[in-house]
Formats: sequence, C-alpha cells, structure tokens
Amino acid sequence: MIILVFVICAYLLGSISFAVIMSRLFTLPDPRTYGSHNPGATNVLRSGNKWAAILTLLGDAAKGWLAVWLAQHFGPQTGNSLLIVVVALAVFIGHLFPVFLHFKGGKGVATALGVLLAFNAWLGLAVLATWILVAMVFRLSSLAALLAAMGAPIFAMVLALPSEYMLAVVGMSLLLIWRHKSNIQNLLAGKESRIAKKRDHHL
Repeated sequence: MIILVFVICAYLLGSISFAVIMSRLFTLPDPRTYGSHNPGATNVLRSGNKWAAILTLLGDAAKGWLAVWLAQHFGPQTGNSLLIVVVALAVFIGHLFPVFLHFKGGKGVATALGVLLAFNAWLGLAVLATWILVAMVFRLSSLAALLAAMGAPIFAMVLALPSEYMLAVVGMSLLLIWRHKSNIQNLLAGKESRIAKKRDHHL
C-alpha cells in the first residue's frame, strides 16, 4: 500500500503545472491559450516574461528531482530500485498527462532532467551538456532535446546505472521523442523555428 501511495503522490506532483502557476503569479495569459498552447517554459517565454519562464523551468525540473529523491530516501526498503523507477516514471507521466489539466501537459524535457539528476548527477549533467552544446551549435532547441534524449541511455550505460534505472531512462527517452513528433516533422521539412524566435516550442 505504501508503494501505491508513493506512486500516486509522484503522479500528482508531476501533474502540477508550473507554467500555469507562474503565469497566474505574474498575471500572464494562460500558456494554453497562445503560441503552441503547450504548458511549458518555452511557451511561457513567449509572454515576454523571462523570470516566469525560468521559474517554470526550475519548477518542472525540481518536481522530477524531488519525487525520485523522496523515494530514494523515504520509500520502503531504502534504495529500492524498482520503487524509484516506478516513481520516476509516474512523476514524468504526470507532467505529460496531468490530471489537473485534463491530461494535456508539456513535453517533459525539464522534468526528465530533474529525474536524471536524481538518478545520478553525472548523468543529468551529461544530458544537460548535450542539450546546451547542440542548442548552441544548431540553434534548434527541439533538436537539442531529441539528441539529449537519445544520448541519455548511452550515458546511463557508460555510468553503469542499475538495470532498473536503465529501463526508466529508455522509457522517458522514447516518450520524449514521441512528444516531439511534430517538431521532428518540422525539422525534416526545414520548418522548425530556431532559438530566440518566438515560435519555438519544445518544452
């Protein structure tokens, strides 16, 4: 029963939309009503309020990290890898399909990063470095997110993470790629907007 409680709480935590919360705190329009209609940091940035976007990004990453950290330190049988993995997937899926937003959430980049940082700091930093490098070179944030997602399982293997963690990393990577399907189509068609352009939406 306690395991179920952890999983449900993780999903509910993931369902909290910092994009919506920050937009309300900064008296901005609901991010679901403009731009990509995606409740994520990039869409909040379209409002012109950088602080709201930054806090959205940090909040989405923090909830992923917090859910895993709590499972790691306070779950039954401390260090229970299977519980940690299920909680990690629950908080991530909560962000993608939040019950509070009628199951229409963001793309999960920041929340996945938070989860990976909780799994292993070096893993999270390697994925973040990949995103930053690709974004700086190609100025395509969606491409950066896709390559970072593809690289995550490889980094996890190099770091010799437990097989249960590998399952979660691969699962999140596949879901991230799936959530970026429209961006992939735009990339192939040469229509994907670049960083610093208002139409960019990958988070």
